[in-house]
Amino acid sequence: MPYTGEQFHLVHRTAQENTPLLLLQPCLALYKPFIHMIPQSQAAALTKPGYLTLVRRNVLRALGQQPPLPTPHRPGCDARAFPPPLPLPAAASTGGGQPGATPAPGTGSRPRGTQLGQPLLCVLQDGEVFEKAGVNVSVVFGILSEEAARQMRSRGKSLKAKDGKLPFCAMGVSSVIHPKNPHVPTMHFNYRYFEIEEADGTIQWWFGGGTDLTPTYLNEEDAVHFHKTLKEACDKHDLKLYPKYKKWCDDYFYIKHRGERRGIGGIFFDDVDSPSKEEVFQFVKSCAKAVVPCYIPIVKRHYHDSFTPEEKLWQQLRRGRYVEFNLLYDRGTKFGLLTPGSRIESILMSLPLTARWEYMHTPPESSKEAEILEVLRNPKDWVH
Repeated sequence: MPYTGEQFHLVHRTAQENTPLLLLQPCLALYKPFIHMIPQSQAAALTKPGYLTLVRRNVLRALGQQPPLPTPHRPGCDARAFPPPLPLPAAASTGGGQPGATPAPGTGSRPRGTQLGQPLLCVLQDGEVFEKAGVNVSVVFGILSEEAARQMRSRGKSLKAKDGKLPFCAMGVSSVIHPKNPHVPTMHFNYRYFEIEEADGTIQWWFGGGTDLTPTYLNEEDAVHFHKTLKEACDKHDLKLYPKYKKWCDDYFYIKHRGERRGIGGIFFDDVDSPSKEEVFQFVKSCAKAVVPCYIPIVKRHYHDSFTPEEKLWQQLRRGRYVEFNLLYDRGTKFGLLTPGSRIESILMSLPLTARWEYMHTPPESSKEAEILEVLRNPKDWVH
């Protein structure tokens, strides 16, 4: 398919420059397998000649091989060169079909105050392999809200506003996959770029992101594979990065009121602005390219595993914890909800289709459920 292997650029524009800045699309490599997940009639609609012509035209324009689109009248990010909505990643790399699955691609619009460059969202629901899975590609620019600025300053950022305003630009790709089978773990990744223009015209920029795994039941072979793959991606750039970002991930996904982590971690980083923009960008791309090899082999290994109603119940209880973390602690969710005119459906795309809460539920000692809880309370080193 034309998406596979392509390199799309988001285009950053100011009055003085038109520079390809960001390539954050690990989802592209998964476009072709996705086609097998959906009914043939719908797959045909995504691959009809007119659609692909539009894709090629946008790709060429983004790469500067066609006349550029008009430069906006204000500084910021112009995502009009961004390709049309992308199908969901990762889902059918299992090799099996998804009868009954409902792909729901969509774009959003926002009220005045925040500008949006073609928000791209595709969600799959009620599949045989994935109960809910989605990818969200977002490019947004405007004036940072007071609440969002306060949140960033609390992380140590010195933001000098002009007349109380801080122009910002943010872009990124995120995906969350909630499988149907409780023996297939949930996977999340997010890679993003952010910049803010201060009162004196100085641009503060940084990258953030990560990839993490949330199993319902512990499988040590899966955990080792997942972490080793991410470590290999990090080690290409600096041997210190994986241990640093693995610990950051364990600390970040801590559900304080429960005393446990959301999952078995992976890597997480934020506010990374050194050694240089290009070097950090290359690191981010390496992490993004590791998404498929770290997760899809695990899916293939377990999506046909048998499971009991009791195991499905435990999955629903663990998903309740997932919801608690995302709504109470997740930075991306908080930023989205604090941004004027946010598209709520996109922000809450990460939540599972179903979840459950039971009063004072405690698994029996020495059970498989107790085993995963122990790891969530006391993170392990999976690669040494």
